[in-house]
Amino acid sequence: MALALWAAAPSQPAWSKAGGVFLENLTWTEVRDDLRAGKTTIIIPVGGTEQSGPHIALGKHNARARVLAGKIATALGNALVAPVIAYVPEGSITPPAAHMRFAGTISISDDTFKSLLSSAARSFRQHGFTDIVLIGDHGGYQSQLKAVATRLNREWAGTRTRAHYIAEYYKAADIDFPKILRDKGYTDKQIGVHAGLADTSLTMALDAGLVEQENTARAAREGKAAGVDGDPRASSAALGQLGVDLIVAKTVAAIRSAQNEQR
Repeated sequence: MALALWAAAPSQPAWSKAGGVFLENLTWTEVRDDLRAGKTTIIIPVGGTEQSGPHIALGKHNARARVLAGKIATALGNALVAPVIAYVPEGSITPPAAHMRFAGTISISDDTFKSLLSSAARSFRQHGFTDIVLIGDHGGYQSQLKAVATRLNREWAGTRTRAHYIAEYYKAADIDFPKILRDKGYTDKQIGVHAGLADTSLTMALDAGLVEQENTARAAREGKAAGVDGDPRASSAALGQLGVDLIVAKTVAAIRSAQNEQR
């Protein structure tokens, strides 16, 4: 009976083509056809593998960057999403500095990071993408994203291809979302700047499985000794969704503005 049921079930791919926007879920012929149909914008989401206290998984930035980029690409209607770049500068390895002081964090050099971004962008240009968008979920490398886009645009001067560093993506999460939380009565001490209320709520809205809510009290109690700046105890997916909507709206508007400027 089990075999009969299996045989009768419709064939499904081993991966999901959610919205059809994730490059790694497509075949090369599907990407070719998407390009021919006008999907010539590619979003390169940059994450990072770092500690976020005892209550948020190390892959927080990677998961958030992927889901948010998918929402942004879907809203744009003419974009695909590249695989997330999960290896980023996180501080000196030896001796360990910044997040590298906590187990599980991965760091690479600035030069390696910029070379990785540039090579990915050049690959997409070779295949016919004309708008290459860089967005980053972590604050530490924003200036490097901008520098890479600037250098690529000098290299590509006089061609149809442009690189776009979209600062609004990170600003929406780092500045605008905390302002919304303040307007709702939460304090800066609660909101924090790393693994606090804002950071935890945003993660919960995008992938609740990455947050161990039972450890938020410990995170608040141990604070910076545990890699936390803020108080995540009042975090919720509902609060985080306010940030999600803001990030997507502001990023989509910024990308469209950047594309219009070059026309």
